[in-house]
Amino acid sequence: MSTARLVRISGALAEAEPLADAALYELVRVGERGLLGEVVRISGDRGTVQIFEETTGLRVGERLAATGNALTVELGPGLLGSVLDGIGRPLQRVADATGDFIAPGTSAPTLDAGRRWAFTPVIASGAPVRGGDVLGTVTERPGFVHRVMVPPRVTGQVAAIAAGEYTVWQPFGRLEDGTGLTLAQSWPVRQPRPVASHLALHQPLVTGQRVFDLLFPVAEGGSVAVPGGFGTGKTVIEQSLAKYAAADIIVYVGCGERGNEMAEVLEEFPRLVDQRTGRSVMDRTVLLVNTSNMPVAAREASVYVGVTIAEYYRDMGYRVALMADSLSRWAEALREIGARLQEMPGEEGYPTYLGNRLGKFYERAGHVRACGAPERDGALTVISAISPPGGDFSEPVTQASLRVVGALWALDPELAHQRQFPAVDWETSYSLYADATAPWFSERAGGDWLQLRRAMLELLQRDRELREIATLVGSEALQDGDRLLLEVARVVRDTVLGQSAYDPNDALSSIEKTWLLATLCRELLAAGQRALDGGTAFDQLDLAVPRRLLADLRRAADSELAAGAAAVRAALAGVAR
Repeated sequence: MSTARLVRISGALAEAEPLADAALYELVRVGERGLLGEVVRISGDRGTVQIFEETTGLRVGERLAATGNALTVELGPGLLGSVLDGIGRPLQRVADATGDFIAPGTSAPTLDAGRRWAFTPVIASGAPVRGGDVLGTVTERPGFVHRVMVPPRVTGQVAAIAAGEYTVWQPFGRLEDGTGLTLAQSWPVRQPRPVASHLALHQPLVTGQRVFDLLFPVAEGGSVAVPGGFGTGKTVIEQSLAKYAAADIIVYVGCGERGNEMAEVLEEFPRLVDQRTGRSVMDRTVLLVNTSNMPVAAREASVYVGVTIAEYYRDMGYRVALMADSLSRWAEALREIGARLQEMPGEEGYPTYLGNRLGKFYERAGHVRACGAPERDGALTVISAISPPGGDFSEPVTQASLRVVGALWALDPELAHQRQFPAVDWETSYSLYADATAPWFSERAGGDWLQLRRAMLELLQRDRELREIATLVGSEALQDGDRLLLEVARVVRDTVLGQSAYDPNDALSSIEKTWLLATLCRELLAAGQRALDGGTAFDQLDLAVPRRLLADLRRAADSELAAGAAAVRAALAGVAR
């Protein structure tokens, strides 16, 4: 290809010609500093490039060189525990090379090319292999086995394979056609990784948050939208799920969020201990950081880098949860790039293909059977925060997400101001996975899980109606049965739906604890109703003691649940004073 030169620069976009030989989404190096970008439009001899780095100082006339590759991410041992930027560069190694501020044009491979890993093969020479087959294993982190797989679409017969210590790109074997076998592989981030088949969703992703597990569960392989206005706790929820959700791998994408929030994540996560394994949370986590002051084009790419890493671990047969915080900032990047490309705007200035892009992203979630042998199933669950301006759920990003996700966790600013966490609006929220996951919950927590969920939702719905009436006539004017329901509903909101993100005994709630608290609240309502039916007036009911004991039980460790439940039930016998 002849040498191309820049003829126009507009923020993160630049135009160069002649660029007719370049491919769409091909990576290029721009200018004297070698800024990384990709071709997003070709018109005649002129190509348009979105640049992933700061373009200040770039001049018309500087040269542009095509690389012949699309934006790819390196996949292999060493990803867990890493902190990457929006295009997959490890921030620590970049900081070691250039200082705390990333110098434009800086290159750094995602994986540490010099680190050696002990590889153990699970197949022998002469074995036929195809894409997805497991060749061997590496212990990536304590207690975590990294399965080294044949890259997709590669087939052949193993000519040589040997155990030993290797760097990620050093061949540990080869196929008969000469193809080298390495611990790492690369994959274009905008292209979903292939799977053998998609499987039904039936097992829940246990979040440790009672309001989600009981009322609005998400299946492993499902997708969730978490919209909420400023201050409703979206980031805290995403971080709580990253800490406590029952996933093997967490990929957390900070997409366009404030730098202080990501700094808190980077400071807190290494200190946290996974209560299920006793090891650091970072042992199962990959963090992608693209804060609001970073280049907008890299923000658009960051979610694709994150979901590609998540698919890689899913293909090993692991349960992966992807946290995207937030897709609204990602959509804003699309809008800014679209405006600079002079594309026809859609609703609220977003590009007309916003719904299509969101749909393709969410469709990369799923419960799948991976390609290759041995047979293994993996799941990728996508949980995305959305920041609708003014908390208006009718805006395009929220509405486009709701067309394709399986669950909605809508956050209510009024509940957030009342210090309810998670501030979930149970009237607006929904889950399409409740019936499919109920048998799993029933088998492990309580056989009446689905009935208990319906009872809690009915109670909360009736509570909302009665509170509206009480604001007009006063609660004293209500019948005793309605006053009892209001009191029990308050207990449900405080002890079942409410949690502390900072109390170690309450931040993570087992499904047994969730079931027990909801069951005891239902028994409290039944005990009060029996007392009323027996002629006791509402003002004579003793609800303070069971309410206090339930609050104590909420903060109790799992080992104390049986004793706490016995104390609550003993108090229920004395509800009628």
